[in-house]
Amino acid sequence: MAYLRIMTYNVHSCIGWDGHLSTFRIADVIAQYEPDIVALQEIDAGRARTGFIHQAEKIAEHLNMDFHFHPSIEIKEEQYGNAILSRYPLRLIQAGALPTYKRWRTREQRGAIWASIEFTGKEVHIINTHLGLHWRERIAQAEALLSSEWASHTACCSPLIICGDFNALPITSAYRRFRRKFKDAQLSLDGTKPCKTYPSRYPIARIDHIFTSQEIEIESVHVPNTGLARIASDHLPLIAEIKI
Repeated sequence: MAYLRIMTYNVHSCIGWDGHLSTFRIADVIAQYEPDIVALQEIDAGRARTGFIHQAEKIAEHLNMDFHFHPSIEIKEEQYGNAILSRYPLRLIQAGALPTYKRWRTREQRGAIWASIEFTGKEVHIINTHLGLHWRERIAQAEALLSSEWASHTACCSPLIICGDFNALPITSAYRRFRRKFKDAQLSLDGTKPCKTYPSRYPIARIDHIFTSQEIEIESVHVPNTGLARIASDHLPLIAEIKI
């Protein structure tokens, strides 16, 4: 068997607890753990508040990785959304918005991005997402991701990883919908206690998740809690090493 290391990381527009903006610092956090695939949330591109930088492009450049970016929000030339980075060539399959409703117009538009890599002769699928803050919104978005538009699409074959910032604790309905079909990487190892990821300085909530299709074996899971990781973003990264 071969191993893939997956990281999901909400980078908070690369603005740390100290108010400092740095794609280099985020790249340094990532580089320490040498992931093969990185799912990033809260990425800016061309936004005035972050110096008009395309953050996914800069981080990928720092790490010498391929990438695809999808803006969940676009206001004129400014974009904000999710990205997937990879050490292997990425094939973008789909990117799009997740459900929202008129009465929730003041809420942030959410989205997902789906790509794949060729690894040891197999196509590995990765879906990266960032779900909403309201519980009804999260349920609608979870159902969309699990539908024939995304994870149940005929082209979305195993092995499959769905990861990101779900804004959903394990007790929530949205989380349980994913658990009915997929493994939670943090619950797949005997004798290990799941680690919390938010907020990074004093983690009290487990809202960032890596879900995998059932046949994938989880070799190890890690939540870096270093000084650099605690200050670089408001979330800690979550890493899973998997067997393909």
